[in-house]
Amino acid sequence: MTTKDRIEALRKKRAAAVLGGGEKRIEAQHKKGKLNARERIDLLLDPGSFTELDMFVTHHSNDFGLDQQKYPGDGVVTGYGKIDGRLVYVFSQDFTVFGGSLSLAHAGKICKIMDLAIRSGAPVIGLNDSGGARIQEGVLSLGGYADIFLRNTLASGVVPQISAIMGPCAGGAVYSPAITDFIFMVENTSYMFVTGPSVLKTVTHEDVSFEELGGAAIHSGTSGVAHFSCQSEADCLLRIRDLMSYIPSNNMEDPPILKNTDPADRADDILNEMIPDSATQPYDMKEVIRHIVDAGVFYEVQAEYARNIVVGFARLNGKSVGIVAQQPAVLAGVLDINSSDKGARFVRFCDCFNIPIITFEDVPGFLPGVNQEHGGIIRHGAKLLYAYCEATVPKITVITRKAYGGAYDVMSSKHVRGDINYAWPTAEIAVMGVEGAVNIIFKDEIDSAENPDIRRKELVAEYTEKFANPYIASEYGYIDEVIEPRETRQRLIAALEMLANKRENNPPRKHGNIPL
Repeated sequence: MTTKDRIEALRKKRAAAVLGGGEKRIEAQHKKGKLNARERIDLLLDPGSFTELDMFVTHHSNDFGLDQQKYPGDGVVTGYGKIDGRLVYVFSQDFTVFGGSLSLAHAGKICKIMDLAIRSGAPVIGLNDSGGARIQEGVLSLGGYADIFLRNTLASGVVPQISAIMGPCAGGAVYSPAITDFIFMVENTSYMFVTGPSVLKTVTHEDVSFEELGGAAIHSGTSGVAHFSCQSEADCLLRIRDLMSYIPSNNMEDPPILKNTDPADRADDILNEMIPDSATQPYDMKEVIRHIVDAGVFYEVQAEYARNIVVGFARLNGKSVGIVAQQPAVLAGVLDINSSDKGARFVRFCDCFNIPIITFEDVPGFLPGVNQEHGGIIRHGAKLLYAYCEATVPKITVITRKAYGGAYDVMSSKHVRGDINYAWPTAEIAVMGVEGAVNIIFKDEIDSAENPDIRRKELVAEYTEKFANPYIASEYGYIDEVIEPRETRQRLIAALEMLANKRENNPPRKHGNIPL
């Protein structure tokens, strides 16, 4: 065989590999509104930047007729490329080959790029579209999953890991995405569950559809498993590119700095009017955030889950920051089980990857109730406390209104190593709300008064004047400065510049024992 013949043979092998399970199956994928594995990679990465690895890998199983069914690549496309010029590693499962099911060879390809990513200090992005373990391979496929889970765990906090669920993800397959940092799902075409609808109907007699059990809406709004619900695959892949612009490539780097055209000294007068005169009247904390950050752009994470807390990324003078904020428009911004978990996970991600944390605080406390207590609000609230205490990145807090009880301590207070703590003049820092405090402290005086209601109102007014403000805390240095709301942007930017070279280390240890 001549050199020319060998090159032609290579080209034919490549062409066969690119077709995956064949044109008919690719067409069936398109009819479902889904892209194929390679189209997804092309949309995700910079044009022409993808380099494929292991194109010709096949399984080595001979049982159940598998020896007659071998496809180059074995149901997953793996390799590396660039997003905005930055190196990333990618695997994209191919549903046209064995339904994207995972074999030992398939798993080996994924493990190879994960190992490379850890060594190279680059993110891993997984595009999942798989029927699960390849049943014909038995324990070999199960072992393949475990190999991936181990690498997910070892890579955690070292390089960012992003999972996009582009189709089915069931059984053991769900645990790899669950360990990763962010999960994207596509509405109406993707789902995740440990046990499928047919098994549920048999075992528990529950009749539920795929979408109702584990669709994008359920996991982004009810379970909190997914961080983003996307309208289409194209939307999903473009949003992953957006996310990458806020995060570094590994734990030894800082996040990208983008050119900023929004003046660093911009003062927004509307912020002076954002807090209602009544302490019980809600307002939208997201609007506060948008008036402060660069160009009003806020990349929210888990927007539909535990909406009483808001988390996400933004930029201040071109630098990436993570934002954690109460949302007074939902449950008065109270902390509960779900919001504590949501906030804690986000704080820990930011701390892993050197992203400063900005906290906007308006919290009346932890949610009372039997369900919360029996559900472990103590343990879940402690997760958020632990995350803030553990974090060593720059931490800046702005108390906009309420900071009551233990929730004041939790939300990046000076006592848990908050670096700079600001308060607006509308801030109220106290053990509890004014009404509750007056009813406890002055109970005997109110009960013995000639007119208890009038006396209670007088005492409430006096207590509000004396204690429902930020100045006592500032006298003790717990608040670094009381600032006008309109000044917040410039104060945050100045504080971030001052803290740019912050160095803080926790005591040497294998790892802490967070109250999971």
